[in-house]
Parts: sequence; structure tokens; C-alpha cells
Amino acid sequence: MKVTVDIPDSELAEVCRFTGESKKGPAILKMVNDALMMKRRAKLSQKFISGEWGVELAGFEGVRAKDQIVSEGQSKAWRK
Repeated sequence: MKVTVDIPDSELAEVCRFTGESKKGPAILKMVNDALMMKRRAKLSQKFISGEWGVELAGFEGVRAKDQIVSEGQSKAWRK
């Protein structure tokens, strides 16, 4: 689909610089795709932050406790 948009030359040059594209069309397309991806990621991460989605990590607490014990032992050994 083609769309006509008025973009100031200075902003278009900045879009080209940020995207690394030399041609205007591909630069705008890449910028739009990147912006959409960032919005989708923000929406997805908000579901985890709000608690709507979650992850069950079986055994995580046990491994974390063992790592803490090992770290404390290494810290004591280093300070002797």
C-alpha cells in the first residue's frame, strides 16, 4: 500500500541516518517496522509486569539457595 506523507527534510535525513538506509522509502518502512516492534514488546512486557502472564521456573528457588551458599563460602575463603 502506498501512502503520501509530508516529512520535513531534516527529519527524513535523521530517519535515514538512524535506520542505516540510503533510500527514503526503505528507511521509512524500516523505522515504522521498528516502532511497531517496540510497541508490541512494550505491550507484551506489560503483561508480565502486571502479573497477567507469568513463568513457572521449577527448581529455581533450590538452585538459588545453593548458589547463595557457594557464594558465601567463596567470600569467606577469599577474605582469609
